[in-house]
Amino acid sequence: MTVRITCINKDGGNHENPHAAISHLGWINEGTGKSGKSTRLEMYDWIKNRKGQAFVRDANGNTARVGTAETARGTKYVRTYRDNTWTDNLLALPECR
Repeated sequence: MTVRITCINKDGGNHENPHAAISHLGWINEGTGKSGKSTRLEMYDWIKNRKGQAFVRDANGNTARVGTAETARGTKYVRTYRDNTWTDNLLALPECR
């Protein structure tokens, strides 16, 4: 299954990197129309261990895949990867309502 990440929520605390501040990610499966909201750790596990796929689409229609990463302290998080470069597409998404 592939989903498009549509929005994020941040927890507002101090973090070693801004991606670790993302607490939840809103998503939609464009093939089925199903949508939902997952925690950062649920999305990490779904991509890393369950072979799920996620992406972000910008206003120009460009897509970037969502991958998994860990901080030096072991905090698990997700961020986008495009053209062999880690990018900040998730942080540019609107807040989930």
